Amino acid sequence: MRLNTRKPFFMEAPDPDAVTSTSEPRIYFVFQKASLEAAKVGKGYQILNSDEHANYLRRSGKEPADYRPDIIHQELLAVLDSPLNKAGKIAAVFVHTQKNVWFRVSPHTRIPRTFKRFCGLMVQLLQKFSIRASNGSEKLLKIFKGPISQYVPTNIRRVGLSFSAPAIQDLNQFVKDLPCNESIVFIIGAMSHGSIDSSYTDEFISVSQFPLSGAYCVSRITNCLENKYDIL
Repeated sequence: MRLNTRKPFFMEAPDPDAVTSTSEPRIYFVFQKASLEAAKVGKGYQILNSDEHANYLRRSGKEPADYRPDIIHQELLAVLDSPLNKAGKIAAVFVHTQKNVWFRVSPHTRIPRTFKRFCGLMVQLLQKFSIRASNGSEKLLKIFKGPISQYVPTNIRRVGLSFSAPAIQDLNQFVKDLPCNESIVFIIGAMSHGSIDSSYTDEFISVSQFPLSGAYCVSRITNCLENKYDIL
């Protein structure tokens, strides 16, 4: 697969007017267990997914249902398109793949809208380890070595969302009760089934009596925070 690099449609330069002071509390998102595995299929490398590569995956002894890169695509669109991000409240987004690859997504990144172009971008990232802005030197996406603790403030509150958490909480009230000067990390799964890593999480909360998609969880979190900070 040849990547079309003639027009860097997925990049935007930072908007300095939209970035708040670094002394203000910031929001971080961590998406865990994302299915972003590249393999050579045909003439080029592709991100494996259950729709296009089911036969290939079965021949390799793998379960096609486990290969859902569309989940992390939807989650990244939800968080980066939010007014919360456009107001400069989101400091960074981190993705941890099922192959134990960590990468950072700058809040200034414009993720491709179509799934095919998103997969092309992910192949490029996995091969080159970073993606720079088209009109600047900022690395919008960058693979890094853990631990993630070196990239977020020390003693930051780390909250994981899980349908199996002991009790359901009103997310609006949970967000209202957050100290206005406290930064926070939200950890959300990016896989079709399973649970997120509890070793990095201080507490788990459930926000609905029904299982929710990761993208919808992101939208609920950002909406509640936008209400808290009067962001329209």
